[in-house]
Formats: sequence, structure tokens, C-alpha cells
Amino acid sequence: MDRFIRMLEDRVMPVAGKIAEQRHLQAIRDGIILSMPLLIIGSLFLILGFLPIPGYNEWMAKWFGEHWLDKLLYPVGATFDIMALVVSFGVAYRLAEKYKVDALSAGAISLAAFLLATPYQVPFTPEGAKEAIMVSGGIPVQWVGSKGLFVAMILAIVSTEIYRKIIQKNIVIKLPDGVPPAVARSFVALIPGAAVLVVVWVARLILEMTPFESFHNIVSVLLNKPLSVLGGSVFGAVVAVLLVQLLWSTGLHGAAIVGGVMGPIWLSLMDENRMVFQQNPNAELPNVITQQFFDLWIYIGGSGATLALALTMMLRAHSRQLKSLGRLAIAPGIFNINEPITFGMPIVMNPLLIIPFILVPVVLVVVSAAMATGLVAKPSGVAVPWTTPIVISGYLATGGKISGSILQIVNFFIAFAIYYPFFSIWDKQKAAEEQADPTISSGAGATHSL
Repeated sequence: MDRFIRMLEDRVMPVAGKIAEQRHLQAIRDGIILSMPLLIIGSLFLILGFLPIPGYNEWMAKWFGEHWLDKLLYPVGATFDIMALVVSFGVAYRLAEKYKVDALSAGAISLAAFLLATPYQVPFTPEGAKEAIMVSGGIPVQWVGSKGLFVAMILAIVSTEIYRKIIQKNIVIKLPDGVPPAVARSFVALIPGAAVLVVVWVARLILEMTPFESFHNIVSVLLNKPLSVLGGSVFGAVVAVLLVQLLWSTGLHGAAIVGGVMGPIWLSLMDENRMVFQQNPNAELPNVITQQFFDLWIYIGGSGATLALALTMMLRAHSRQLKSLGRLAIAPGIFNINEPITFGMPIVMNPLLIIPFILVPVVLVVVSAAMATGLVAKPSGVAVPWTTPIVISGYLATGGKISGSILQIVNFFIAFAIYYPFFSIWDKQKAAEEQADPTISSGAGATHSL
């Protein structure tokens, strides 16, 4: 086991540290986070539209008219259906911040570049016709929503790189000092913005002469579909949680690093479920692996599913230090925040506790794959906040199906069963240390300050 720890320190940690500091991955992660408040707001309206209460639909129709559901779901379209637009702006803004250039201009240019790359054509089926025709003059919702995420992120990075290089080479229009700063910044962005749009325009004209026809089609074929197949499989989910837990074991934020790569895939899969659920709450949903699958069923209490470990420490620890830490960690753990345990117990670089810390999420992924069998309802696409306590979150995220909550409880006890033998060994060691030197237990976490 010591050899494994040395391997983590010597090989994994340096590489993981460089990945964690990679500015483009950080910008993607932060840009996606920008869209999360909107998705949560839209999800609240989605929940209200499909409350599993007998007679609810009839009561709403009586008081608000037969089209009450369509009107109630207006905010859903105004949040989920502009996901790519928000991410396009957010990724460019965050990346420009890291280059210390005008982030607001970079975000606006990225947004314009994304719309320039998007064909203004929507399918329309005339009354009595069997096939849809393409009508120009409208922005297709499918491409500005989750299906356009990859194009939005790629163009955000490319446009910001072009923008900052031109700015840094000082190829800009400068106005006199007396001009208001906001006006001066807009003229500074004029040349780099024009360069970005010309590049995207020319690239679009070239693509229109190929079988791919558009940026969206080529990205979908070459990138989106293969990654979705991998990211949407149980095997891909196991690999993802293994990477997350290995990174956390070295003290790096594994979920943030892996999420920077896989997050767009899981969000797209989540939104596919949301669109099907919105059309028919009783329909078979296409995906098991989504962002909510990890947030709500795998990471119960945070990465490593440590809520069970926190409760075990609080109730069963003989070591005064661990019992105190359990009392400290249980409240954050209920809301899926586990840094007090990860760094206070500690789990990081701890040869004994790293084993269950990695094993538990892998087992929970395999168990939770029962959603594919129909025994448990799949995530409905509702963006329930990751801080929502278990039972409540499982019920809401499956569109009001109690099976979602039951699976969370089962996963909690599985995590407890795996953690308990390792916890017992660690507890005995800490209790023995306290008996040998009573000053060790003078304060929880005294030997491992947060």
C-alpha cells in the first residue's frame, strides 16, 4: 500500500495538478456553472408542472384554463433551451479573465460567433403534410440548447484565443484619453471581434460545401456522439468515478477536474431526459447516466459517499477526536459537502481509508445501474441542486417516484457496510493514540488542521 501511495504522490499528483490548473478546462467548468442557476429555476417550474398528486391536473385546468401547463412551462424553455448561449458567453468570459483581457467583450464576441455558426433554419410540418420542410429566418432551439454545447464551448475557446492574441499584439483602435472607458473598450474590441467573425464566417462557408454542412453536424458526428456513448455507459461512469476518487485521494478536487471534461456530456444526456419527460412524464426515458445520477445517487454526502462515514463516526467512534469530527461533519454531509471528512479525518493520502473511498462510488454506480432495468425510475432531467438532502432529492429528480428515494437509502447502507470495517481499524488506531497521549484529543482535527 505504501508503494501505491508513493505512486500517487510521484506520478498521479503532478499530472493531475497540471490538469487542474489548465485554464481552458477551468473556463469550461466555470462557464457551465454559469448556466446552473437558470437550469435549477427552470426545473422548479418543471416540477410544478408534473406534481404527482391525484387530481392536480384537473384542479389546475379548472382554475387556470386548459392550456395551463403550456404557460407554466414557459420559463423551462427560457432556461434549458438557451443553455448553449449562456455557456458560450460564460466560457469565453472566464477564459478572458484568466488572460486578463476585457472579459465582457470576449463573451459578446463568442456569442456572436456561435450564432454565426448556427444555421437559421427550423423544421416545419404544414398541416396535412407528412414531411417537414426547412424554414429559414428562425434560430433552431435544438442548437442553442444542450445539443449545441460542444460547438458553443469550442467556439468560445477559439474566439477568445484569437481575441486575446490580437489584443496582446496591440492591434487595436485606441481612442484619446478623454473618451469614456466603456466606449474606449468597445473600440478596442472592434478589430479582434471582426477577425473572429470573419474566421467563423469563412469556416461556415467552407463547411456548407461539404457533406457536414454546418459546425453542429461535424461536431455531433466527430465528437458529441462518441463521447455521449462513452459518458452515457456504466463503464464510462465507473471510469469517471475512479478518476474523481483518485484525484481526491491526492487532495485535488476530482469532481471539478473530471467534470470539466465530462460535464457537458452529462448535461446533454440530462436534457434529453428532460425533453422526453416534459412531453410525457410516463414515457421511457433514454438515459440513466446523467449529471443527477452522480450528484444524487453516487456522491451521497459528497465525493466518496461519505455521509455514512460521518454518521458512523458520530455514533460509533471510540476515539474522541473522530466522534467530534463526526459531529462537525454530519451537517455539511447532509448537504453533500464532505471536505471536513476528506481533509480532517483525513482520507487524503491515507492508505487505509483510500480503499473504501474509491471502492464505494464504483459499487454504487453498478448498483444504481438498476435504473436501466426499470426497477428504479431514471433521472427525469430535473436539475435538482446537488446540495439537496437524500430522499428528497431522489424523489424530486425522478419526477415524484418513490423508487428514487429508496435507491438512495439502499446506497447509503451499502456505503455504510463498506466503510465500517476500515473505519473500525482507523478508530482503534486513533483511540490508542489518545490513550497513549491524551493531548491528541484536545480538539477534533487537531492533528490535521483544515
